[in-house]
Amino acid sequence: MASADSVVDLLIVGGGPCGLAAAISAQRAGLKALVLEGHVVVSTIAHYPTHVKFFSTAEKLSLGAVPFVVAAEKPSRRDALAYYRAIVRHFAIPLRQYERVTSIERGANGFLVRSDSRVAGPRTTRARNVVVATGYFGSPNLLGVPGEELPHVTHVYREGHEAFDQDVVVVGGGNSAAEAALDLWRSGARVTLVHFGPTFDKKIKPWVLPDFLNREKEGSIAARWNSRVTAIERGQVQIATETGAECLPASLVYVMTGFAPNMDLLRAVGVPIDPVTGIPQHDPTTLETTVPGLFIAGVVVAGFDANKVFIENGRYHGDQIVARLAGRPVPTAPRLSPELDT
Repeated sequence: MASADSVVDLLIVGGGPCGLAAAISAQRAGLKALVLEGHVVVSTIAHYPTHVKFFSTAEKLSLGAVPFVVAAEKPSRRDALAYYRAIVRHFAIPLRQYERVTSIERGANGFLVRSDSRVAGPRTTRARNVVVATGYFGSPNLLGVPGEELPHVTHVYREGHEAFDQDVVVVGGGNSAAEAALDLWRSGARVTLVHFGPTFDKKIKPWVLPDFLNREKEGSIAARWNSRVTAIERGQVQIATETGAECLPASLVYVMTGFAPNMDLLRAVGVPIDPVTGIPQHDPTTLETTVPGLFIAGVVVAGFDANKVFIENGRYHGDQIVARLAGRPVPTAPRLSPELDT
């Protein structure tokens, strides 16, 4: 583990799968790496719904050529957490958890990375190069309506038991919204889904869509398509529909509108961020930003469109970065699975 006066070759901000993959790539190239994670390792996955299953198959989520073996076709959240913990141990990845990076400063011979450890307090680490692989969890896409801050409103879904025999509203049209609505209904909640579009997003999981549509058809789950939330109040949600305003009863509201990467660290160190796409200015081949020695990896590369980068392709970003540092040709990452690359 890096001490306060040591220098690491590559400091990785973010201990998700893409950050861990970058650390493995660095160590294999003989570089001294360090991962700083503000929460627990693979924290985004840790915050997934308790019983969720991945879209990708296990081999598409593996790191460092270590097989990810599960009995089922699709791995679960619990499977993934166990696998990535094993990856950290197998590769002896230097990882400091619960240490949030507060700033990255460019120096004469690299970077000063300031962080706040839950145990050790403020720390400063020197690094020759830095990768920002902070993911997207913790920066929800807000509705921007009155009442969104109320205690019965959440942007994170865990499981449906808390909503037994309750009126709930789920907002969104992606996989998280559909799966939350189904799980809530199966847990005994009275569910209404609200989405601004005429149907679900095009990348809805193929095994989820017919399940939801059948529940809607039989009247088990209600849906308000082409509708928007205008206000959230205690016990109810106001929406605007094609036929006018409507008030929906709701003791719990799940806003499943996704997340966007937090670009504050990059912006503060001088990396331009495209205001339309949210993409940091960088070389798409090496992933190096306009600040020499500062790289990005994972969903940060995609800006606001998190559906372009998954574990399946982001796990190769470390190879691109390390190739740049080693002066080697940058390898071409394999294509996404057909169901993701649409």
